Amino acid sequence: MARTPKAKTKTKTKTTSRSNRSETYSNKTPSGQGNFHVEFKNEAQGLAWAAFKQHDVLFLVGPAGTGKTHLACAFAIEQILSNDKKKIIMTRPVVEAGESLGFLPGDLQEKINPYMTPMYDCMDKIVGKEGPWRDKINYSMKAAPLAFMRGVTFDDSICILDEAQNASMMQLKLFMTRFGQNSKLIITGDPTQSDLAGSVALTSVMQKLRSVEGIGIVEFKPSQIVRHPLISKIIEKLEG
Repeated sequence: MARTPKAKTKTKTKTTSRSNRSETYSNKTPSGQGNFHVEFKNEAQGLAWAAFKQHDVLFLVGPAGTGKTHLACAFAIEQILSNDKKKIIMTRPVVEAGESLGFLPGDLQEKINPYMTPMYDCMDKIVGKEGPWRDKINYSMKAAPLAFMRGVTFDDSICILDEAQNASMMQLKLFMTRFGQNSKLIITGDPTQSDLAGSVALTSVMQKLRSVEGIGIVEFKPSQIVRHPLISKIIEKLEG
């Protein structure tokens, strides 16, 4: 196994990338299907991976394009392929970005699929759309709307809440009290891109939990955007 960068503290990881160097995490899968690789685009992503290993609850926050969702999905996949966890629970707040699409046809799964597309796309990029690894991930993966989580306990699971800046305080509290034995939570979001009116609950939750043992916070900067080099300039101009 290649070395994994270590986070700086137990409960908080403040990332400050000094280079664009690339590192790779590699782990032999028990199935004998070969190595599972994750390439880190910068030091910040390597620190985030180390924080996954060290904390049961992890916040990944920062600008769009820093790889938050991709890293969360990659860690969930690694945990399934290494048999450390049995299920991947994925959810997002059902909030539209500035426009209403109206009534969506179909059953519950078909209604929430449009909101889950970015996470499905990450899975496709990491393990492909077919093959033994994808079969195992598909068997383990479940999209679970926040609205139906009351009273549920997720054991042996990686639970991902994506786009958490669109979650209310009640929804965040609900999600963060669902994980059970041998489970981890990953919460991603960009507090500057909330589609809700008023204050962003995600920011308040992080402030209140920042010093709690077992909870980690990784904060990405615009300089650590990896999606496209123009995005950091766009954010700088629009938010400046």
